[in-house]
Amino acid sequence: MRTTGMGRVIAAAAALSALLAVCGCTVQGTDADGKHHLPVRIQLPDSSTTSSGGGDAKPSATPSTVSAANVLWSRGDSGGDVRELQARLRQVDWLFDGPTGTYDDLTEEAVAGFQGKRGLPKTGETDTVTWQRLLKMTHKPGKWDLYLMGGQPAGAPDPRCLTGRVLCIDKTTRTLRWMIDGRTVSTMSVRFGAQYTPTRDGVFHVYWKARNWVSTLYHSPMPYAMFFSGGQAVHFSYDFSMRGYAGGSHGCVNVRDEAAIAELFAQVRTGDKVVVHR
Repeated sequence: MRTTGMGRVIAAAAALSALLAVCGCTVQGTDADGKHHLPVRIQLPDSSTTSSGGGDAKPSATPSTVSAANVLWSRGDSGGDVRELQARLRQVDWLFDGPTGTYDDLTEEAVAGFQGKRGLPKTGETDTVTWQRLLKMTHKPGKWDLYLMGGQPAGAPDPRCLTGRVLCIDKTTRTLRWMIDGRTVSTMSVRFGAQYTPTRDGVFHVYWKARNWVSTLYHSPMPYAMFFSGGQAVHFSYDFSMRGYAGGSHGCVNVRDEAAIAELFAQVRTGDKVVVHR
């Protein structure tokens, strides 16, 4: 019995030593009377560093937090950034209007649709997460992607446009200025002839006007036609209005804003100068 009791004491001491070695316990030291005492306080290691089964460190159980994405643009905003957003939404077939540069209801609906398709909150606002996702799926728009439906700023007028009554047509910026004695009365976006039917450059004069005209060669309507060089005229184009710069004319100068060209048609006279330049 004594041998058995001593064995138990030895086994208990060994177990305690093992526990101290594994757990890194803190043991009280020697009292003032010189007697040693058993430990009364044990510091267990942090649960994040406790080894399990195969010896791998156990990950800490901290809850993950997702910070709210910052809103970049929303309904009512306008500018070049919004125009680029709209151009990129067109690339992924979520927007078919514009770009206009104004964050309108159609843009909001397009953004919400794009978000919902990708499991993002359907807010209709363009936040940083939505924007980064869209950037990865699209390429940087070119100038005429940004101004596919017009709205681009006009360039400086050609010096030949600074005197008299002039339709000053700039092929570089794709704009038409209606000018009187050097003053710009109105400006509008225009489209020119395609590769094999180019619009002629030079100085011309309006020689004939026709409110409702149909091309005798191509049988296409040419409302508000103002002829300046053979069969080439400035006129309203339904195709330009619908497709923007995705198409081209047979040599005429197309205008997509019907209200603007209707007003222009009422002001331009036969004999007024036309300057087509680059």
